[in-house]
Parts: sequence; structure tokens; C-alpha cells
Amino acid sequence: MSVDGWLADTRTSYDTVADSYADMLRDGLGRYPHLRSALALFAEVVEAAGGGPVADVGCGPGHVTAHLRGLGVDAFGIDLSPGMIAAARRDHPDLRFEVGSMTDLDLADESVAGLLAWWSLIHVPDDEVPTALGHFRRALRPGGPLLLGFHVGDGSNLKTEGYGGLPMNVHVHRRRPEPVSAWLRDAGFAVEAQTLLDPDEAKPSAIIFARRLA
Repeated sequence: MSVDGWLADTRTSYDTVADSYADMLRDGLGRYPHLRSALALFAEVVEAAGGGPVADVGCGPGHVTAHLRGLGVDAFGIDLSPGMIAAARRDHPDLRFEVGSMTDLDLADESVAGLLAWWSLIHVPDDEVPTALGHFRRALRPGGPLLLGFHVGDGSNLKTEGYGGLPMNVHVHRRRPEPVSAWLRDAGFAVEAQTLLDPDEAKPSAIIFARRLA
């Protein structure tokens, strides 16, 4: 599939489910103490490095962006889906959200103090991940932290029904932490920590903390 093809499918799918997805995730972090602890550590690392704007790339309805702001981080959100951005602006009218793509990230060089991709790389095909990571590195200040969250596994599946039973047409890519870490190193990041979540479940997840090298 072409870049335009999967991007268009992802955008349309999340436009379709935006309101249902926002309703589902509005209080979602309350159920996941390990995710909250990872976000708290990320906020601490950003502030220890001097603070500054932080991009939540693939922010969806903005619940994580808002959580980071509650931790004192100057976070703003970017998402491919205009529907998701509309939901984020509705639910968090005091925060900044804009439409954009991680494969063509419209951020100035070295303009953010930290960057988060929270289960948003999962729809990006393998051959496009290095492009996204290259944009992440370019936008981050030297030494700036990057936090990734993603599904763990092998292969991809096509998701045809989403939140609220609404139609979707997106591939969900599950990846092992080791190749993701290798991509990060190739893109100019140092990998600092890697955590496997729910290792005994059928669908585990992982979190990786990395930092842009100078």
C-alpha cells in the first residue's frame, strides 16, 4: 500500500470513531498505574532537562496531553485525524492541538524539549517507521527524551471494526522491543529503558525511554 493509502485509511478510520474513542478513553489512565508512572517519569526527565514544549504525536482525543499538563509539562497534541483533534479541543479547550502527520512532522528543528508517541506508531508500516523517528529526532533538542508505547507481538492484523462498533480500515502492527530499539539507535537515539507490560497476557505492550543524541 502507498504512503497516501495507509495514511488516508488511518485518518478516515479515526475520524469515524473519534467521539466513541474519546468517550472510552476519557478516564482511561485511571485504570493503569504503570502507564501513569511512566508518564510521571517522562515529565520528571523533561523538567530535569530544563523544561519546554513537549509534543504528544498521535495524541488522539488528548487525554494523555492533558495528563502531562496536569504534571506540569507544557504539552501540546498533534494527530493525523481532524476528528480526533476536534474531540481533543472540545474536551480540553485550554490546550493546543493541531492536525499533522508523524511522517511529515511540521515542527521546527530542535523545537521541543520532549516527544511522546503513545501507541501511535502502531499503524505506521515498518518501512515508514524510520521516517517518523527521523522527524522525532529532528524536532527534539539534543538530549531531549522520547517516550514510545506500543503493542508487542509479531506481524499485523487488519482492524475493520472499532470503538462503538463503527467501521475502521487500519492495520495494527505488533512489534518486539528489540527491533524498535534498533530503529531508535539507527535514528540517532540512545535507548535508556525498556519495560514490558502485561507479559503474561495474550496481548502485552512495551514502553521505551530514549534520548536524542547530540
